[in-house]
Amino acid sequence: MIRIASVNVNGVRAAWRKGMPTWVDAAKPDFITLQEVRAANDIALGVLEDTGYTTVSHDAEAKGRAGVAVMARSEPESVREGLGEDGYFDRAGRWLETDYRLGDGSLLTLVSAYVHSGEVDTPKQDDKYRFLDRMTKRMPQLAQSADHVLVTGDLNVCHTERDLKNWKANRKKAGFLPEERAYFDGFFGEVGYVDVHRRLSGDVDGPYTWWSMRGKAFNNDTGWRIDYQMATPALAEAAVKASVDKADSWAERWSDHAPLVIDYDLSSVSA
Repeated sequence: MIRIASVNVNGVRAAWRKGMPTWVDAAKPDFITLQEVRAANDIALGVLEDTGYTTVSHDAEAKGRAGVAVMARSEPESVREGLGEDGYFDRAGRWLETDYRLGDGSLLTLVSAYVHSGEVDTPKQDDKYRFLDRMTKRMPQLAQSADHVLVTGDLNVCHTERDLKNWKANRKKAGFLPEERAYFDGFFGEVGYVDVHRRLSGDVDGPYTWWSMRGKAFNNDTGWRIDYQMATPALAEAAVKASVDKADSWAERWSDHAPLVIDYDLSSVSA
């Protein structure tokens, strides 16, 4: 059994100061993928040292922006930064691939991804589509090179109406555009990955993973499900439990996202 958590920390230094260590101690994940670390690698590693985890961090060229990391109970066999073949996203701090040898001898490729939030009719949206194009190409490649692949992170798209409380009011906004959602049709269709959280949760509203810090969105559960764990089929079959570790109150939040935690039982799965 392995427990994998993914969370956008909205700045690792602030999250750690506001209470993230208490959650780590309680949840006890074997792997934690982080997005929006917003710190240089040396600073992020300094914050996360002496935790019992080995951390790999990929910062962004733009200071104080983006940044992804992976925390694990063991050392990775290999690490790859960036997404794409022309170097366009190499220093974006948005894609980190890590390979781990699991207890049964199988190889797990674990990805921490942070997709652009986008903004309609701007270069930010162009970059978002360019990044999603790269993901569409890269994910099948990863599936051919490891026993199991898990792409996790803040992907900044609600796939269906179930994933967004106020979906009608957001049909023309980044995060719920038909063009964005079509990429996820592909991820969970011809690309061959499985939306593990949705599979375990069933056809229900949410469970949401992000709520605005403004107004009463958190208290009213007016949220967005934009954090995912997308798995290759055999790994998805091994998933047995999913939870969103939402804080008990607004005041106890240490990020505007809540961790998505999924348990995988690999005992009956052959690679």
